[in-house]
Amino acid sequence: MSETGLIEHPDGCPRCWWAGLDPLYVAYHDTEWGVPERDGRALYEKLILDGFQAGLSWITILRRRDGFRDAFADFDPERIARFTEADVARLMADTRIIRNRAKIQGTVAGARAWLRIEERGPGFARFLWDFVDGRPVQGTARTRAEIATETPVSRALGKALKAEGFSFCGPTIVHAFMQAVGMVNDHLVGCHRHGPCAELGRPR
Repeated sequence: MSETGLIEHPDGCPRCWWAGLDPLYVAYHDTEWGVPERDGRALYEKLILDGFQAGLSWITILRRRDGFRDAFADFDPERIARFTEADVARLMADTRIIRNRAKIQGTVAGARAWLRIEERGPGFARFLWDFVDGRPVQGTARTRAEIATETPVSRALGKALKAEGFSFCGPTIVHAFMQAVGMVNDHLVGCHRHGPCAELGRPR
């Protein structure tokens, strides 16, 4: 890894340090992280998974993502909102996920919050994207040290999410979420994905 935080991979592409050399992590870095996501259900899934990540590494969650999707009804908020204590007990016994009762219960509460936001319009995706005026914030960091762990926007969004009924949405978790779903393009400038993600964020 260079002093900038970039890793030069065998394919000749420089990538952000955090992806390492794990093929699953590299694929996530190259195809998902930083790509603007505007589907409300996909945004719910990612926010929930980032909450489960708290205290862990993202690769731990990524390796279990299929298990999470199966256990949580493919992250369909309408179905999760109807989960009962029996479902919570079932999930606490499911070794494919991170078995944390507070996070499981927070997932159910988040689904109900998601439904309330959807019902009053204009929807969860718009609720989130309005915090960046509907357009990705383009990062200019050239080194790992320049990447923020939280921002005034992530603090404001985290506070708003908590007020709606979400949990595990502190400013650091929310900033990581914003980076992942392309609300912020925080690929290092020298990363081969910075330019393509910036292009995806341009007005059409």
